[in-house]
Amino acid sequence: MGLVDTLKQEFDLHAEWLGFEIHPDTPPGGTPLATMFPRADVDSMTRRLNSMGAPFGLIFQKIVNISNSRLSLEAGEFAKEQGRFGQFHHAVFQSYFSQGKDIGNVDVLKQIGTKAGLDADALGKALQTDTYRRVREAAKEEAARLGITAAPTFIFNEKDRIVGAQPIEVFRERLKTL
Repeated sequence: MGLVDTLKQEFDLHAEWLGFEIHPDTPPGGTPLATMFPRADVDSMTRRLNSMGAPFGLIFQKIVNISNSRLSLEAGEFAKEQGRFGQFHHAVFQSYFSQGKDIGNVDVLKQIGTKAGLDADALGKALQTDTYRRVREAAKEEAARLGITAAPTFIFNEKDRIVGAQPIEVFRERLKTL
């Protein structure tokens, strides 16, 4: 069970996901992490993420390439319509962070969709015809309206927020005060 699911149970929360494109200028095929962030200590970042993810069974590998996330966000909208968003979201996360797959690649997304119980051919067609482009653009506008500039961003009661990957204790303490 992930962070959000754990907190939903503990605090009887409603969670709504909003797709947010982290690096919209990333070209199709991605960009090497070392090119985007030449001074990043990737080993340290990976150790920190693994430490925080361990209680939830999340394993992070060293990220080598930053994917363009546009198509994965649109695929997420397809999955929402099919009632499989949770499964798809989890599979995309695992594919990118644990397996290093390019989540901007239609064929990779079709494989991920199949794992999540989606019709891969229908997903591929939706991505190739820009079926969810307007939904993704509307999410971008909503994120701008809400002042979201980073992912993940968690907003509580439309005003209080936690930005970035934080330990679960940070969330528990904040939720106790709301």
